[in-house]
Amino acid sequence: MTQATLDRFKLPPAAMHFLVPLFLSCAMSCIVSLISTLRSLGFGDFELVGWLLSWMLSWAIAFPCVLIILPIARKHALKLVKQ
Repeated sequence: MTQATLDRFKLPPAAMHFLVPLFLSCAMSCIVSLISTLRSLGFGDFELVGWLLSWMLSWAIAFPCVLIILPIARKHALKLVKQ
């Protein structure tokens, strides 16, 4: 595929407000739920399907939370940084 063809499928810049929290919440909930599941069950009793179901529930909670918390965190962080 050429670059022009790929550019046709790109989203507008305004989509960044949802894509960054989407990727962030996906990665963070994946890591946290995996660590939590492994710590509670151990490697011997770990089941992929059970963890995936747990991760989906975690992500369903994490994504809206990140959408709400990220602008607040950004506002507080800007108070600590020179402009």
